[in-house]
Amino acid sequence: MSEAMRESEQPACPRAQENNSKKKKKKRKTRQQKQSQHQKQQQVGVEEGPRGSVDPPQPDRTGTDPLLRGIFQIGKKSHDVVLTASRITWTPIEPDHPTGQSSVKKPQEDSVELKDVFAVKVKRRRSVGQTSGGTLLGITLFTCRPKGAKLKDHAVHLNNLSADHCEIWFKQLKEILNGFQSRPKSLKVFINPCSHKKEANQIYEDQVAPLFKLADIKTDVTITERKGHALSILKDCRLDEYDGVVCVGGDGSVAEVAHGLLLRAQMDAGRDTDSIFMPVQAALPLGVIPAGSTDAVACSVHGIRHPVTAALHIIMGHRQAVDVCSVSSMGRLLRFCFSVMFGFGSRTLAAAEKLTWIPNTQRREVAFITTLTNLKPEECELSFIPSSGGVVDQSDSESESELSDVGEGGPWQRRRGLFLNISIMSIPCLCSIAPRGLAPFTRLNNSSMALVAVGNASRSEFIKHLKRYSSTNNQFSFSFVETQCVYAVRLRPRSHSGWTDETSEENEESDSKNSPIISSEGTHPWNIDGELLEVPGELLIRVHSRILTLFGADVEEAEERPIKCSCI
Repeated sequence: MSEAMRESEQPACPRAQENNSKKKKKKRKTRQQKQSQHQKQQQVGVEEGPRGSVDPPQPDRTGTDPLLRGIFQIGKKSHDVVLTASRITWTPIEPDHPTGQSSVKKPQEDSVELKDVFAVKVKRRRSVGQTSGGTLLGITLFTCRPKGAKLKDHAVHLNNLSADHCEIWFKQLKEILNGFQSRPKSLKVFINPCSHKKEANQIYEDQVAPLFKLADIKTDVTITERKGHALSILKDCRLDEYDGVVCVGGDGSVAEVAHGLLLRAQMDAGRDTDSIFMPVQAALPLGVIPAGSTDAVACSVHGIRHPVTAALHIIMGHRQAVDVCSVSSMGRLLRFCFSVMFGFGSRTLAAAEKLTWIPNTQRREVAFITTLTNLKPEECELSFIPSSGGVVDQSDSESESELSDVGEGGPWQRRRGLFLNISIMSIPCLCSIAPRGLAPFTRLNNSSMALVAVGNASRSEFIKHLKRYSSTNNQFSFSFVETQCVYAVRLRPRSHSGWTDETSEENEESDSKNSPIISSEGTHPWNIDGELLEVPGELLIRVHSRILTLFGADVEEAEERPIKCSCI
């Protein structure tokens, strides 16, 4: 029996021995090929790092050549991660097939552009109360992703327990991120605690400050105590210590900070603000965190009232140059601003300022109804210089002699009559009440202002005009509404004595229902960026191309849910 077994273990024939010999030679050849491939990898300078990482020692920084390569766990799978100067790419590592056959389905590759990364942090697990140290888990990238008009922060976790490996990747990523020079490193922040629902400070602490800290941005925060507080600080502080200024508040707060930045620039440049002058550009960009009731400036540069979106525009260094108006009276500069209203808009604001016993959230509606009930056309002389549509050569056209020329032969066009409201805006003024903007036919930096002159009309027709701002219908298609793209506007309300006897006779013959009630006050209320200004005599409003930079981007329409005024 044993002899039979021994015989079965031997080859049945010489051919079987030959087949075994061929198999051994094939295995030996495969082993030699693998060794030669490994030697070639070492010759080109690729070394195997900890836990399977592969790091080229001296990469070519062309933007596409790999700087680093390694293995990280992303989610529940291991990934082959490659870093270049412009992006980081990761591909899942698929296990070998048991039969040795390669998978037909190619692993799905994912990537992030480094221009969309705003922070990189070492990821650790710490126990309760532990403030430093902890168990190393890997590194985390924080990216900025668009979602409609909003910007959202998103985290990508690269898990690897090797301290040396994570340190190499962390330093390389920090070096790349520090190369984005447009991103601010230090900011001066103004917070208006009384803005709208008094939520500005809470909005900043909960939604904005954590993002600034994550991006390693230093902040110097001032909570304003009174109107004009931010202006007084901007006149005297050292601006060279900051890379930008941030305002957390409504349109009135933004207007004050913008005026302060531009006024400081004129002071530093030695401009005489008591005469018609050519203003210089502001030294620092302005970031706007919406915390007001309308937030027209924030909507115009962000497309939406969203504090996180505004904060990420600031962090990423997105910048947008904008046109700004200057308002002068008797040759003296009063304000830099984005919008000016005279008539219904200014009367409504003046009425709201008197209703101090009513909460802020209801004050505007009460003032709106009161002013609409006592609707009064204003008699004034409106003069303007039409814009050519291109960039205006301000060095020639802003001379005092040209701007003072109101004769028939000059460039000014004149309208004299009764107006329910006159608006001048250098930006579209997008908001929830007017998603397409109060002035949809102008842009942020087209070197012109939008002039909307609403002539005398019945109350019902005027209400129809107002309602169309929140709809898709054209609010300017009425016969009593005139729109112009202008470079300069001069507005002179009617004085006590009136214009001429002929004008007075025309007023006496007008319909009693639409007859104007002319104000006999010495001053007239003006709505300048939501702030009330009492000024006697006429105003000169000019546009100045791109003298202020805002953190944000140009948008066509606000992605806000339209809100129809409950008053009408």
